[in-house]
Amino acid sequence: MDEIRIEGLEIYAGHGVFEEENRNGQPFFVNAVLYTDLRSAGLNDDLTMSTHYGEVSQLIYRFLRDNTFRLIETAAEKTAEKVLLAFPLIQALDLEISKPRAPIGLPFSSVSVKITRGWKKAYLGIGSNMGDKKRYVEEAVLKLKKNPRIRKVRTSDFIITEPYGGVEQDVFLNGAIEIETLYTPPELLGFLQLLEQEAGRERKIHWGPRTLDLDILFYDDFISDTKELTVPHPDMQNRDFVLIPLNELCPYYEHPIFHKSVRQMFEERKEQEESE
Repeated sequence: MDEIRIEGLEIYAGHGVFEEENRNGQPFFVNAVLYTDLRSAGLNDDLTMSTHYGEVSQLIYRFLRDNTFRLIETAAEKTAEKVLLAFPLIQALDLEISKPRAPIGLPFSSVSVKITRGWKKAYLGIGSNMGDKKRYVEEAVLKLKKNPRIRKVRTSDFIITEPYGGVEQDVFLNGAIEIETLYTPPELLGFLQLLEQEAGRERKIHWGPRTLDLDILFYDDFISDTKELTVPHPDMQNRDFVLIPLNELCPYYEHPIFHKSVRQMFEERKEQEESE
Protein backbone atom coordinates (compact mmCIF):
# COMPACT_ATOMS: atom_id res chain seq x y z
CA MET A 1 0.00 0.00 0.00
CA ASP A 2 1.32 3.47 -0.90
CA GLU A 3 1.75 6.20 1.71
CA ILE A 4 1.13 9.92 2.09
CA ARG A 5 2.96 11.35 5.12
CA ILE A 6 2.14 14.46 7.15
CA GLU A 7 4.77 15.23 9.78
CA GLY A 8 4.94 17.78 12.55
CA LEU A 9 1.57 19.46 12.01
CA GLU A 10 1.37 21.99 14.86
CA ILE A 11 -2.00 22.74 16.43
CA TYR A 12 -2.68 24.95 19.47
CA ALA A 13 -5.65 23.38 21.23
CA GLY A 14 -7.19 22.61 24.61
CA HIS A 15 -7.00 18.93 25.46
CA GLY A 16 -6.18 17.54 28.88
CA VAL A 17 -7.38 16.10 32.15
CA PHE A 18 -6.84 19.39 34.01
CA GLU A 19 -9.22 22.30 33.54
CA GLU A 20 -6.38 24.80 32.98
CA GLU A 21 -5.17 22.71 30.02
CA ASN A 22 -8.56 22.99 28.37
CA ARG A 23 -8.92 26.67 29.25
CA ASN A 24 -5.43 27.91 28.34
CA GLY A 25 -4.52 25.45 25.60
CA GLN A 26 -1.07 24.24 24.54
CA PRO A 27 0.73 23.08 21.39
CA PHE A 28 0.16 19.60 19.98
CA PHE A 29 2.02 17.99 17.09
CA VAL A 30 0.46 15.49 14.70
CA ASN A 31 2.12 12.93 12.45
CA ALA A 32 -0.04 10.97 10.04
CA VAL A 33 0.63 8.22 7.51
CA LEU A 34 -2.22 7.76 5.04
CA TYR A 35 -2.35 4.35 3.34
CA THR A 36 -3.86 4.54 -0.12
CA ASP A 37 -3.33 3.54 -3.76
CA LEU A 38 -1.40 6.29 -5.59
CA ARG A 39 -0.84 4.40 -8.86
CA SER A 40 -3.60 6.02 -10.93
CA ALA A 41 -2.86 9.51 -9.63
CA GLY A 42 0.83 9.10 -10.41
CA LEU A 43 0.28 7.75 -13.91
CA ASN A 44 -2.30 10.40 -14.84
CA ASP A 45 -0.88 13.37 -12.91
CA ASP A 46 -4.42 13.90 -11.57
CA LEU A 47 -5.07 15.09 -8.01
CA THR A 48 -8.70 13.89 -8.14
CA MET A 49 -7.35 10.33 -8.18
CA SER A 50 -5.42 10.91 -4.96
CA THR A 51 -6.08 12.32 -1.49
CA HIS A 52 -5.21 16.01 -1.02
CA TYR A 53 -2.82 16.08 1.94
CA GLY A 54 -3.54 19.79 2.39
CA GLU A 55 -7.23 19.09 2.89
CA VAL A 56 -6.42 16.28 5.32
CA SER A 57 -4.14 18.62 7.28
CA GLN A 58 -6.83 21.30 7.40
CA LEU A 59 -9.43 18.81 8.65
CA ILE A 60 -7.12 17.55 11.42
CA TYR A 61 -6.23 21.12 12.39
CA ARG A 62 -9.84 22.30 12.58
CA PHE A 63 -11.11 19.20 14.36
CA LEU A 64 -8.49 19.26 17.12
CA ARG A 65 -8.73 23.03 17.50
CA ASP A 66 -12.54 23.13 17.64
CA ASN A 67 -13.06 20.19 20.03
CA THR A 68 -11.89 19.45 23.57
CA PHE A 69 -10.99 16.00 24.90
CA ARG A 70 -9.63 15.01 28.29
CA LEU A 71 -7.42 12.29 26.82
CA ILE A 72 -5.15 12.45 23.78
CA GLU A 73 -6.18 8.83 23.28
CA THR A 74 -9.70 10.10 22.63
CA ALA A 75 -8.41 12.94 20.46
CA ALA A 76 -6.50 10.43 18.33
CA GLU A 77 -9.43 8.01 18.08
CA LYS A 78 -11.95 10.67 17.07
CA THR A 79 -9.56 12.37 14.64
CA ALA A 80 -8.67 9.10 12.90
CA GLU A 81 -12.32 8.24 12.35
CA LYS A 82 -13.04 11.76 11.10
CA VAL A 83 -10.30 11.45 8.47
CA LEU A 84 -11.33 7.96 7.36
CA LEU A 85 -14.97 9.00 6.95
CA ALA A 86 -14.10 12.19 5.08
CA PHE A 87 -11.58 10.75 2.60
CA PRO A 88 -12.82 7.47 1.09
CA LEU A 89 -9.59 6.71 -0.80
CA ILE A 90 -7.70 6.34 2.50
CA GLN A 91 -7.82 2.66 3.42
CA ALA A 92 -6.01 3.04 6.75
CA LEU A 93 -3.86 5.50 8.66
CA ASP A 94 -1.30 5.77 11.42
CA LEU A 95 -1.97 8.81 13.61
CA GLU A 96 0.34 10.12 16.32
CA ILE A 97 -0.52 13.07 18.59
CA SER A 98 2.35 14.48 20.66
CA LYS A 99 1.99 16.68 23.73
CA PRO A 100 5.33 18.35 24.51
CA ARG A 101 3.98 20.42 27.43
CA ALA A 102 2.15 17.65 29.27
CA PRO A 103 1.93 18.36 33.04
CA ILE A 104 4.33 15.64 34.17
CA GLY A 105 6.51 17.68 36.53
CA LEU A 106 9.72 16.04 35.28
CA PRO A 107 12.19 16.84 32.49
CA PHE A 108 11.02 15.23 29.23
CA SER A 109 10.89 15.94 25.50
CA SER A 110 7.33 14.88 24.63
CA VAL A 111 4.65 12.29 25.24
CA SER A 112 2.48 10.92 22.48
CA VAL A 113 -0.24 8.46 21.54
CA LYS A 114 0.00 6.56 18.25
CA ILE A 115 -2.81 4.46 16.78
CA THR A 116 -3.49 2.60 13.55
CA ARG A 117 -7.06 2.52 12.25
CA GLY A 118 -8.62 1.55 8.94
CA TRP A 119 -11.34 -0.15 6.97
CA LYS A 120 -11.57 -3.92 7.43
CA LYS A 121 -13.29 -6.38 5.13
CA ALA A 122 -15.84 -8.69 6.71
CA TYR A 123 -18.35 -11.27 5.50
CA LEU A 124 -21.68 -11.75 7.23
CA GLY A 125 -24.30 -14.47 7.13
CA ILE A 126 -27.93 -13.36 7.11
CA GLY A 127 -31.14 -15.35 7.39
CA SER A 128 -34.78 -15.33 8.40
CA ASN A 129 -37.51 -17.97 8.71
CA MET A 130 -40.34 -16.11 10.44
CA GLY A 131 -42.95 -13.71 9.13
CA ASP A 132 -42.07 -11.60 6.11
CA LYS A 133 -38.59 -13.06 5.62
CA LYS A 134 -37.74 -10.96 2.59
CA ARG A 135 -38.63 -7.73 4.40
CA TYR A 136 -36.53 -8.64 7.43
CA VAL A 137 -33.37 -9.29 5.41
CA GLU A 138 -33.88 -6.30 3.11
CA GLU A 139 -34.38 -3.94 6.05
CA ALA A 140 -31.23 -5.28 7.71
CA VAL A 141 -29.18 -4.73 4.54
CA LEU A 142 -30.55 -1.19 4.26
CA LYS A 143 -29.54 -0.44 7.87
CA LEU A 144 -26.03 -1.73 7.15
CA LYS A 145 -25.81 0.61 4.17
CA LYS A 146 -27.00 3.59 6.23
CA ASN A 147 -24.38 3.11 8.95
CA PRO A 148 -21.44 5.49 8.26
CA ARG A 149 -18.98 3.03 9.81
CA ILE A 150 -19.92 0.45 7.16
CA ARG A 151 -19.39 0.84 3.41
CA LYS A 152 -19.16 -1.10 0.14
CA VAL A 153 -22.05 -3.40 1.07
CA ARG A 154 -22.49 -6.22 -1.44
CA THR A 155 -24.98 -9.07 -1.12
CA SER A 156 -25.22 -12.54 -2.59
CA ASP A 157 -28.39 -13.94 -4.08
CA PHE A 158 -30.80 -15.08 -1.39
CA ILE A 159 -31.65 -18.78 -1.33
CA ILE A 160 -34.24 -20.97 0.35
CA THR A 161 -32.62 -23.54 2.65
CA GLU A 162 -33.80 -26.22 5.01
CA PRO A 163 -33.47 -25.64 8.79
CA TYR A 164 -30.18 -26.69 10.39
CA GLY A 165 -29.84 -28.32 13.81
CA GLY A 166 -32.84 -30.66 14.04
CA VAL A 167 -35.47 -28.21 15.27
CA GLU A 168 -38.75 -28.49 13.35
CA GLN A 169 -39.49 -25.10 11.80
CA ASP A 170 -40.09 -23.23 8.55
CA VAL A 171 -37.50 -23.00 5.77
CA PHE A 172 -34.98 -20.15 5.81
CA LEU A 173 -34.18 -17.33 3.44
CA ASN A 174 -30.38 -17.13 3.58
CA GLY A 175 -27.61 -15.09 2.04
CA ALA A 176 -24.18 -13.56 2.62
CA ILE A 177 -23.01 -9.95 2.77
CA GLU A 178 -19.63 -8.39 2.06
CA ILE A 179 -18.77 -5.14 3.84
CA GLU A 180 -15.91 -2.86 4.78
CA THR A 181 -16.17 -1.53 8.32
CA LEU A 182 -14.44 0.65 10.91
CA TYR A 183 -15.93 -1.47 13.69
CA THR A 184 -13.76 -3.91 15.60
CA PRO A 185 -15.16 -7.47 15.67
CA PRO A 186 -16.85 -7.03 19.10
CA GLU A 187 -18.28 -3.67 18.00
CA LEU A 188 -19.57 -5.19 14.77
CA LEU A 189 -21.15 -8.05 16.71
CA GLY A 190 -22.87 -5.52 18.97
CA PHE A 191 -24.31 -3.65 15.99
CA LEU A 192 -25.56 -6.87 14.37
CA GLN A 193 -27.23 -7.93 17.62
CA LEU A 194 -28.91 -4.53 17.77
CA LEU A 195 -30.34 -5.10 14.28
CA GLU A 196 -31.62 -8.50 15.41
CA GLN A 197 -33.30 -6.93 18.43
CA GLU A 198 -34.92 -4.26 16.25
CA ALA A 199 -36.32 -7.07 14.10
CA GLY A 200 -37.89 -8.64 17.20
CA ARG A 201 -35.61 -11.66 17.46
CA GLU A 202 -36.06 -13.77 20.60
CA ARG A 203 -33.37 -16.28 21.63
CA LYS A 204 -35.52 -19.01 23.19
CA ILE A 205 -34.52 -22.19 21.33
CA HIS A 206 -30.98 -23.01 20.19
CA TRP A 207 -31.05 -23.25 16.36
CA GLY A 208 -34.71 -22.32 16.59
CA PRO A 209 -36.83 -20.02 14.41
CA ARG A 210 -35.85 -16.36 14.16
CA THR A 211 -37.02 -13.19 12.48
CA LEU A 212 -33.43 -12.20 11.72
CA ASP A 213 -30.10 -13.95 12.11
CA LEU A 214 -26.84 -12.08 11.49
CA ASP A 215 -23.44 -13.70 11.99
CA ILE A 216 -19.84 -12.68 11.37
CA LEU A 217 -18.43 -15.34 9.05
CA PHE A 218 -15.02 -13.76 8.39
CA TYR A 219 -13.35 -10.56 9.57
CA ASP A 220 -10.09 -10.10 7.64
CA ASP A 221 -7.73 -12.73 9.10
CA PHE A 222 -9.07 -12.22 12.64
CA ILE A 223 -9.44 -15.35 14.78
CA SER A 224 -11.39 -15.52 18.04
CA ASP A 225 -12.78 -18.41 20.08
CA THR A 226 -14.49 -17.00 23.14
CA LYS A 227 -17.92 -17.38 24.70
CA GLU A 228 -18.87 -13.98 23.31
CA LEU A 229 -17.40 -14.21 19.80
CA THR A 230 -16.18 -17.03 17.57
CA VAL A 231 -14.68 -15.97 14.24
CA PRO A 232 -14.45 -17.47 11.67
CA HIS A 233 -17.95 -18.75 12.21
CA PRO A 234 -17.77 -22.35 13.51
CA ASP A 235 -18.88 -25.29 11.38
CA MET A 236 -19.33 -23.16 8.24
CA GLN A 237 -17.60 -25.88 6.22
CA ASN A 238 -20.62 -28.15 6.82
CA ARG A 239 -23.36 -25.61 6.12
CA ASP A 240 -24.73 -25.23 2.61
CA PHE A 241 -26.65 -22.11 3.59
CA VAL A 242 -23.31 -20.45 4.38
CA LEU A 243 -21.08 -21.88 1.65
CA ILE A 244 -23.42 -21.40 -1.33
CA PRO A 245 -23.90 -17.61 -0.93
CA LEU A 246 -20.34 -17.12 0.35
CA ASN A 247 -18.94 -18.93 -2.70
CA GLU A 248 -20.83 -16.45 -4.86
CA LEU A 249 -19.28 -13.44 -3.11
CA CYS A 250 -15.71 -14.54 -2.35
CA PRO A 251 -14.75 -17.94 -3.77
CA TYR A 252 -11.01 -17.33 -3.27
CA TYR A 253 -11.18 -15.96 0.26
CA GLU A 254 -8.99 -18.13 2.50
CA HIS A 255 -10.17 -19.49 5.81
CA PRO A 256 -7.50 -18.30 8.30
CA ILE A 257 -7.57 -21.57 10.28
CA PHE A 258 -8.17 -24.25 7.64
CA HIS A 259 -6.12 -22.40 5.00
CA LYS A 260 -8.67 -23.45 2.40
CA SER A 261 -10.52 -21.14 0.04
CA VAL A 262 -14.28 -20.81 0.24
CA ARG A 263 -14.49 -22.60 -3.11
CA GLN A 264 -12.44 -25.51 -1.79
CA MET A 265 -14.75 -25.87 1.21
CA PHE A 266 -17.76 -25.57 -1.10
CA GLU A 267 -16.47 -28.30 -3.44
CA GLU A 268 -15.56 -30.57 -0.53
CA ARG A 269 -19.05 -30.14 0.88
CA LYS A 270 -20.59 -31.08 -2.48
CA GLU A 271 -18.42 -34.20 -2.67
CA GLN A 272 -19.41 -35.15 0.86
CA GLU A 273 -23.12 -34.83 0.06
CA GLU A 274 -22.75 -36.88 -3.14
CA SER A 275 -21.04 -39.67 -1.24
CA GLU A 276 -23.73 -39.87 1.46
